[in-house]
Amino acid sequence: MSLVVDAAPLIALADRADPRRETVRELLREEEGDLVVPAQVTAEVDYLLGSRHGSSARLAFLDDLAAGRFAVACLELNDYATVAELERSYHDLGLGLSDCSIVVLAQRFGTRRLATFDERHFRAVRPLQGGSFEILPVPR
Repeated sequence: MSLVVDAAPLIALADRADPRRETVRELLREEEGDLVVPAQVTAEVDYLLGSRHGSSARLAFLDDLAAGRFAVACLELNDYATVAELERSYHDLGLGLSDCSIVVLAQRFGTRRLATFDERHFRAVRPLQGGSFEILPVPR
């Protein structure tokens, strides 16, 4: 089963001072399914890595993308109506395009498993296929 990956865990991988770094590294290394990163999230990661950690961190991430370490998934035209619906349904949360793309792509890939630190949003938002999201990594 796939794991949809949000920006914050990817940023933590680049930050040697982040206490969650090794937990994220282990989670991604042990994952047997595809590591799906929405295209919107890749842009967010690129920007944040550059502004916080410099060009070498950005290039390392781009090298990971080029090597196929992550499956980059794009929204399709009809997905934007779902994104807009999610924004309206959860307007108090202010999800934004990246978080909404995670919800849409989780449905496309048939998963409820997310690698994210954003418990505030993803504990409140319900998967489009029903149920609730499994938020990883689980703190040890």
